[in-house]
Amino acid sequence: MSEAFTVLWTHDVCRALRKAGRAGERPPVAFSGAHSSLPRWAGANTGDTVYALHVNQRQVYVVSRLRVVDRERGTCCGTPPVTWQDPAFPGHDDWAMLGAGGCGAEAVHVAATPVRFDVPVPGDLLPRLTWQNRRGRTRVLKYVVDGRLENSVSLQGFYRLTPESADALTGVVEGAAG
Repeated sequence: MSEAFTVLWTHDVCRALRKAGRAGERPPVAFSGAHSSLPRWAGANTGDTVYALHVNQRQVYVVSRLRVVDRERGTCCGTPPVTWQDPAFPGHDDWAMLGAGGCGAEAVHVAATPVRFDVPVPGDLLPRLTWQNRRGRTRVLKYVVDGRLENSVSLQGFYRLTPESADALTGVVEGAAG
């Protein structure tokens, strides 16, 4: 059974996507890393869904829904670096802002919805979103006040959604596509 996760894309990442003109395009790859600056996509397997979220002016947005295709370095990734100065994934330079240069970056090939910055998560949904760890413990989003997110710290990282929350975010994405 496939699972769903969230990952927070920072202002820097989203600014770089906008500057590179990637809005409306489908990312073929994202990157997992070994350092906290680049969330490790631990637990995500082929077929799993990842919701890339962004917070702007206390509003949470779904930037893209990514389905994991594989986690292997393919020929599309380009030649592996020989020195630390070489680009890590020259075949994916167009999407390097998603973390190609991160510490211990690994390519995660995805089938994604187009990058958008206009798909808000409804404020009444925010306090109902729930994440579940491997031991079955659940948690909700902290710092939600009047349908707005006052602090994004509880979104920072890579977290497994409960099936109900995954369904709710699917509804947000599909509602925006229609």
